[in-house]
Amino acid sequence: MKIVIIGGTGLIGSKTVDRLSKQGHEVIAASPNTGVNTITGEGLATALAGTEVVVDLANSPSFEDKAVLEFFETSGRNLFAAEKAAGVKHHIALSVVGTERLQESGYFRGKLAQEKLIKASGVPYTIVHSTQFMEFLSGIAQSGTLGDTVHLSSAYVQPIASDDVADAMADVTLAAPVNATIEIAGPERFRLNELVARYLKAMGDARKVEPDPEARYFGARLEDGSLVSDNNPRLGRITFEQWFATSARK
Repeated sequence: MKIVIIGGTGLIGSKTVDRLSKQGHEVIAASPNTGVNTITGEGLATALAGTEVVVDLANSPSFEDKAVLEFFETSGRNLFAAEKAAGVKHHIALSVVGTERLQESGYFRGKLAQEKLIKASGVPYTIVHSTQFMEFLSGIAQSGTLGDTVHLSSAYVQPIASDDVADAMADVTLAAPVNATIEIAGPERFRLNELVARYLKAMGDARKVEPDPEARYFGARLEDGSLVSDNNPRLGRITFEQWFATSARK
């Protein structure tokens, strides 16, 4: 079948495109770089013609509160208008475990707005809530860095490797819409500050990590369960050690 991956040239998008293409499907990697822009609408109608499934993996280029909200709302409205015109049968979106719990953060307010548009669109859908990607550990460390010290919450995380995310997205793409949210997570649970300290040490980074209950995670204060799933998530197979040994320095 024909599948359009919005954000198909990004980290998860490129891996999902590869998996589905190898199974013999016609897969379009849609992004502004390939002439498809969900903000302006450019190229959407042409890309979606004859498409059965749309997978939205695009992310806002800015994390500023207003810009994030505008990105997800504008992109969502343009996408659903084009999907309805094309007769798309399944809309899939990747979101974040804990989105509804982290509304102090402008980013998560934007993601929740996106999810509300999906549910109200009338297009059959599946929302995939993922825990944090292991590939984000460097950025998380940077977000909490002051001088030579990294201030991070000690809340739990259950990070998942991007390869496991792509496997899940490919499987959901080929399944029937559930008109609900499903969750995916990594196989191991850690304290955020302890995992980042372990990561930095393994990378040879001398920064010291300090647990700080008031440290914000992209604007939101974390509780122990904010970023993890207890909703019977699909678990990835790749442990932190396996991911670090094969992918951390790429």
